[in-house]
Amino acid sequence: MTDAPPNLPGVLGDIAPVLDHWGYLAVGGLLFVEDFGVPVPGETILIASAVYAGAGRLNMITVVVIAVVAAALGDNVGYAIGRFGGHRLVDRYGKYVLLPRERVRKAEDFFTRHGGKIVTVARFVDGLRQANGIIAGMTLMPWSRFLLFNAIGAILWVGAWCTVGYFAGRHLDTIYPQIERYELALAGAAVVVIALFVVRHLRRRRRARAEEAAAEADAAHDDGDPGTAKDTGATGATGEAGKAGGPGGGAEGPDDPGDAAAARERGR
Repeated sequence: MTDAPPNLPGVLGDIAPVLDHWGYLAVGGLLFVEDFGVPVPGETILIASAVYAGAGRLNMITVVVIAVVAAALGDNVGYAIGRFGGHRLVDRYGKYVLLPRERVRKAEDFFTRHGGKIVTVARFVDGLRQANGIIAGMTLMPWSRFLLFNAIGAILWVGAWCTVGYFAGRHLDTIYPQIERYELALAGAAVVVIALFVVRHLRRRRRARAEEAAAEADAAHDDGDPGTAKDTGATGATGEAGKAGGPGGGAEGPDDPGDAAAARERGR
């Protein structure tokens, strides 16, 4: 009788009951539903299952095959939802699976600009990974093209995380104490990075608002410029004076020379 593998430390120990009870079904099921928008920790279960395999609790090849198939099938379900349900379904139900309308519109614009290659890259971006197939269907990407890039992305994504998780599991007794030792420093670094991103976002937002306000002020100034009104009034007054002093105006001009000569003859 073989000895049971050692207990896994930390958070891996917390999710151990899920993998111990459901095993490969947990891996395939969570990855499948995550890839058409259901908010479940698919990537986390993938990494954990790879660590389990490295620690001797699961078979690595089986984990990889199940993960690739589940990820590819889930994205194809998402593609069908986007292709045949379109904006109507996403606008109505997207908010319930963390796909609000604004998020979907931004992702749709991103897909339109970058084409098929983004289907592969989206695997590694949280948020895009869940919306990947849905957006591809909504943008009417040809299914054969989507299938190719999606399969490539699934193989690369699963391969990368399973490799990292497997080797971490093989050396878990060495790696995990180091993680616990420096976890406060890592958490502090993460907080600093997040704070920098927030500050950067706020500055950009403030600058955009200032530019918008300046543009509106310039437009209002051009519409109601008093100098323009004065110039217009002066031009009108000059035109009226010219009309009054002309041949048809109301003001009388100098006497006719012929009339003056006739008056002198009568005086004689």
